[in-house]
Amino acid sequence: MPGVAYAVDYRYTCSEPGQAQIREAITKHNLTGVVVGACSPRMHEKTFRKTVAAAGLNPYLCEIANLREQCSWVHTDREKATEKAIQIVHSMVERVSRNVPLSAIKVPLTRRAVVIGGGIAGIQAALDIAEGGVQVVLVERSPSLGGHMSQLSETFPTLDCSQCILTPRMVEAATHPNIRLETYSEVESVSGYVGNFEVKIRRKARSIDWSKCTGCGTCWQKCPQKKLASEFDEGLARRTAIGIPFPQAVPNKPVIDRANCTKFKTGKCGVCAKLCPTGAIIYDQEDEIITEKAGAVVVATGFQVLGKEHLPAYAVGDDPDVVTGLQFERLASASGPTAGEILRPSDGKAPGTIVFVQCAGSRDAAKGRAYCSKICCMYTAKHAMLYRHKVHGGRAFVLCMDVRTPGKGYDEFYRRATEVDGVQYIRSRVARIYRDNGQLVVQVADTLNGGERIDIRADMVVLGTAAIPQPDVRAMAQKLGIGYDADGWLSEAHPKLRPVETNTAGVYLAGACQGPKDIPESVAQASAVAAKVLGLFAATELSRDPVVAKVNRCAPPLFSTCIGCFTCAAACPYKAIERDEIRDRKGNVIKTVAKVNSGLCQGCGTCVSLCRSKSIDLDGFTDEQMLAALAVLAE
Repeated sequence: MPGVAYAVDYRYTCSEPGQAQIREAITKHNLTGVVVGACSPRMHEKTFRKTVAAAGLNPYLCEIANLREQCSWVHTDREKATEKAIQIVHSMVERVSRNVPLSAIKVPLTRRAVVIGGGIAGIQAALDIAEGGVQVVLVERSPSLGGHMSQLSETFPTLDCSQCILTPRMVEAATHPNIRLETYSEVESVSGYVGNFEVKIRRKARSIDWSKCTGCGTCWQKCPQKKLASEFDEGLARRTAIGIPFPQAVPNKPVIDRANCTKFKTGKCGVCAKLCPTGAIIYDQEDEIITEKAGAVVVATGFQVLGKEHLPAYAVGDDPDVVTGLQFERLASASGPTAGEILRPSDGKAPGTIVFVQCAGSRDAAKGRAYCSKICCMYTAKHAMLYRHKVHGGRAFVLCMDVRTPGKGYDEFYRRATEVDGVQYIRSRVARIYRDNGQLVVQVADTLNGGERIDIRADMVVLGTAAIPQPDVRAMAQKLGIGYDADGWLSEAHPKLRPVETNTAGVYLAGACQGPKDIPESVAQASAVAAKVLGLFAATELSRDPVVAKVNRCAPPLFSTCIGCFTCAAACPYKAIERDEIRDRKGNVIKTVAKVNSGLCQGCGTCVSLCRSKSIDLDGFTDEQMLAALAVLAE
């Protein structure tokens, strides 16, 4: 091929001997460019660019010809595939001959992280980052830290008390000198780019001055509005219009539920203000917007549990004795509405038979959730085991399609439930649940016996309902400029090689916002995120990939061919296009044109394809480079 000074065939070019061969060839033959015909650049482009740089050549004078994914793996005709491979290599040779040296972009860095979500993943990420000497702002929409883990009774497979292991972590986060809590707050907007984010946070009006409040409890003990359904107890207990979510709440400071407070609804009452010993009640307090500058953002917004109202065939008209798994957790918890006794919500009696229904809403494409919720098999085994421990002589049936226990000690835990605690598993599909003579009847098809119908009479039914994304997760993703899948789970940059990063540099994922996860996996992922954030903050400034868009600038009197239509700004997914005013010597605005913020630009090329005046080029992918490569393929 014209312009090729040296060529060699080597089986494992990405290995150390293969890389050494490239370095030697650059030095020996005084090469000005390198083309590697191998696998996708997504796999080893960084590897080969580092190799080239080690030999003294600019790393952006190296190109990868994808002969694996785009050629050998997708064709069966060996001869034609070889011809195609030759063309691909030739196109890259033509392209690299037109490459120009590029230098990494230096970006200033703010050594502060914002963690969104105060569940176990957010707490763990915040603590690990803070332990690395970095300031953390931990934002939680509820009045207290804890998330769903604070609602659990015991945790599988060890059956430790959930709050016993969580509460010390909550206190540690609240008292850490490098962590500032922003509870009862939500992220309004996120702007900027990696190393230089600007996060606007809305502190919701608590109607209480937390700096004066001592958490004495007088206000919620005397509040006359005592019949509101407790969200923490999943509607199984009552709460007041002012108070804390649960006794171990951190911070242990109350808020007023304005939507249900008599004072805000009718203007009357005001008992809490009259009795507060420190005068902390402020009825006219308003929301406050604060702005935080941060170098990294961690998303740990967690998940929700599918409500039984979405399962009409199972809910039996909102029957009180058909409960979700999270409601059962509250019944089994010592801090729950029944002080840990398993009692039927309808009459307060101990159920003699409980049927546990797995995959209630999961693995069901007809209901829009084809995915497995991952945690249901294990928490159902835990629930059945706890029931057998607390109601001696009680019968526990688990109705399942199959059982999935892929974790350390998980299968042993499941076998303990069946072999030691006498839980009966039936492989089946539940058709419906209905009442007959005051008793619940679960109608199932026994899938091991040709679909034979079985009717199981029960005193109570527990639904292993699906884990689902937070209802506002899409809005959050759009604020952050990150992706999400068809189910609403946030998307990582690469499922294997970059599992905690997103395609927006500086934004990371921790915990169940990415998909259903158990506690150990959420904690491990949170610590992985912390390692990424601390690695990001290890330098005093950031070095960014220079493959970014640029608006062409011309000499006077034109200054720029940009016509100022800003179609590029409307389409840019990273909000990297800014307005730039060109002025004459007297300071008068001659023209308003587009300008690319190289710190925000991710080099996607959307603006290049949409520019009407062809005024934008992408460094490393200029028209000259791309047309030269395409011309070879068109021959």
